[in-house]
Amino acid sequence: MKGYHTYKNCIDACLKCAAICNHCASASTQEEDVKMMAGCIQLDMECAAACYAAAQLMSLGSSQAKEICMICAQLCDDCATECSKHNNEHCKECAEACKTCAEACRKM
Repeated sequence: MKGYHTYKNCIDACLKCAAICNHCASASTQEEDVKMMAGCIQLDMECAAACYAAAQLMSLGSSQAKEICMICAQLCDDCATECSKHNNEHCKECAEACKTCAEACRKM
């Protein structure tokens, strides 16, 4: 049965990405121009939700793991693109985590 051990690398990338996306969203609320960060915060939250869902379904050995990972990869790409527009540490870190996660998800 496929599950946690089969997908461990991707699960780890998803969980790390979700945590960093949450951190980025939270840190973005402390920026001077929060309104300018609204798109970033929204994508951070969407990406984190997709990453958590993908990690859960992979650990369960779901037959839909590959499909959720493709959706997760797309949201990670979108989040990385948005975060790359901002010149702060939390966004740079988030963009990198998203790129790594998208790559892991596409290898599924």
